Amino acid sequence: QVQLVESGGGLVQAGGSLTLSCAASGLTFSNYAMGWFRQAPGKEREFVAVINWSGASQAYADSVKGRFTISRDSTKKAVSLQMNSLAPEDAAVYYCAASYDGATPISKVQYRYWGQGTQVTVSS
Repeated sequence: QVQLVESGGGLVQAGGSLTLSCAASGLTFSNYAMGWFRQAPGKEREFVAVINWSGASQAYADSVKGRFTISRDSTKKAVSLQMNSLAPEDAAVYYCAASYDGATPISKVQYRYWGQGTQVTVSS
């Protein structure tokens, strides 16, 4: 049974930082690209960042480029999202996801497994 469990969400002031983590189990971690998506109330779930199976390639949404950094640790079967310079518009539920479809997939339909999400709230 595949499980993706996110942690690290919380409340932060605008301009602050948070690091999200996702622990994976039940899958061959090195076979999967790992992505982060987010969904704000009343909005579609949107792509944030992805890292390929080896960690050599990453892709980011334009809205987070230069502020967020995705990384993975294959020995721990974990992926992280370092978020800096947070703004109120970054507030959302953040989801970790695993994809077997392509090197750095950015569409949510390319992801097979999803976590339950972790809430990020940014106060202005």
